[in-house]
Order: sequence, then C-alpha cells, then structure tokens
Amino acid sequence: MEHLRPVSAGDPSADGAPGADPGAPPDLADLLRRAGRADEAAFALLYDATSSRIFGLALRVVRDPAQAEEVTQEAFLEIWRTAGRYDAAKGSPFAWILTITHRKAVDRVRSAEASTRRDTTYHQSNQPIDHDTTAEAAHASLEARRVRGALQTLTEVQREAIDLAYFGGYTHTEVATMLELPVGTAKTRIRDGLIRLRDAMGVGS
Repeated sequence: MEHLRPVSAGDPSADGAPGADPGAPPDLADLLRRAGRADEAAFALLYDATSSRIFGLALRVVRDPAQAEEVTQEAFLEIWRTAGRYDAAKGSPFAWILTITHRKAVDRVRSAEASTRRDTTYHQSNQPIDHDTTAEAAHASLEARRVRGALQTLTEVQREAIDLAYFGGYTHTEVATMLELPVGTAKTRIRDGLIRLRDAMGVGS
C-alpha cells in the first residue's frame, strides 16, 4: 500500500468511485469492501472522503495537531488492515471508522499519561505523603473504573453516541451527522445511554 497522503479537507478526488457523480456522497460501505480486498484505489478514495473528519475527532481527544495527525495515520493503517471485517449489520461504515479512531486517540492519551507518570515517579516518591490527596486520587481511580464498567453495559450504538458526545465533545447535531442519523435519533441514543449509565452506576434520579 502506498504511503497515506497528508490529511486535507475538500479533496476533489473523494468521489467514491471512478465516474461517480462528483456531487454524490461516497459509498463508504462499498469502499470498505473493496479496500478489504486490497483495492488501494478504493482505500485512497475512502481516505480522501473521511480523513478531515477523522482528524477532527482525533484532535478533540488528543488536543495536539501533530499527535492528531499521527493518530489519524494509525487509524487508517488499522482500517486498511481490517476493512474486510466491517459488518454493516453492526453499524454504519463511518461509525465503524470513528470507533477505530477514538480507540487510537484514547490509547495515545493514555500512553502520554503513563509516560508522564513514569517521569514524575522519582520526584513523587521523595515527597511527604499527603493522605488527603492520596485518598482523593484513589477515589477518582475507583470512580473511573465504575464509569468504564458502566459503559460496557450500553449497547454498541449507545456507546458510540456517548463516546462522541461526552468524550469527543461533539454536539448532538454533529453526532447525528457523523453517525448518519436523524438528530432526534442521535438525541434518543444519547439520552437512553445516559439513563442506562445512571442505573448501572446506582445513581439516584
């Protein structure tokens, strides 16, 4: 496979297939199927059609343009390797791509946080222990585990919507656009997902 091109918005080559109507949206499911058969031309069209929005999601998570570019490249490399596994019955092609990107971005953030913790371990080990701070940190860690556990109780479509709205920072309208849904449906998924999270965590009404 050729090297991926730099992320750019509005590339005129993002037509979906040779001879396609330039004004028509690309058929991402078809491009994924073709890419899964090692069709590099289809993968290039898929990249052109989605890279700017994928970069936008990565940037929202990692907060650094250079890191976001690397996450975008990593996401598309995984998409190239796993395109043949895409299952339309489990969601839209763009939602599948977003899920891969979000996972890569979160992994990048966690890796950076782990590196920072390693760099400060020696300094922290030589400081007097602040028991209040230690207790707060332990509580925050337990709370994060509760949230992660509760997220696993959601349906896949609910988790997609919650990830984008609350971890990606997108508005309901943007979530609807990314998941190719009516705005009302996106709002319902987010609302139902939050209710289910509340119940899973035992939070009172």
